[in-house]
Amino acid sequence: LVQILLLARATEELEAEKVAIEEDKVRHLGEKLPPLQLSGLTLEDLQALCKQMHEKIDVVDEERYDFEAKVFKNYRDINELKLKVQDLGGKFKKPALRKVRVSADEMMEALFGSKSKASSMDLRANLKSVKKEDIKQEKLNMEVGDWRKNVEAMSGMEGRKKMFDA
Repeated sequence: LVQILLLARATEELEAEKVAIEEDKVRHLGEKLPPLQLSGLTLEDLQALCKQMHEKIDVVDEERYDFEAKVFKNYRDINELKLKVQDLGGKFKKPALRKVRVSADEMMEALFGSKSKASSMDLRANLKSVKKEDIKQEKLNMEVGDWRKNVEAMSGMEGRKKMFDA
């Protein structure tokens, strides 16, 4: 019921708006173009009247052209702004990330800038250093024997006891 009343009211307002536009058009034309009275004019007067009308037509055509150019420019601006809005609100594909090998020095330089030398030295000082000589001594100290002896020694309860004692 409410929708029907709203539609009826809207149609009435549209009709009234059309009538108002027609009245404005007639009033405007009456101001710009007074009714012509051609009776009793000489040939020279008619020619002068034609020249005045042509001048008015030229002025109106210039105004019409200017308005059309403004409208065209506004439509183009509106379309550009719509495209910008779509670009800003659109979905962008995230680029695939690649694995990059970076040394400690390069990473520190990227994080802290040019003062990376001192901090990278600190990082390397904190790392446990392993010397090749230590590795060789450990290998020599390890008893290399027949694996069967090891298996026989570790078998049974005594072998298990040795494993827990060690």
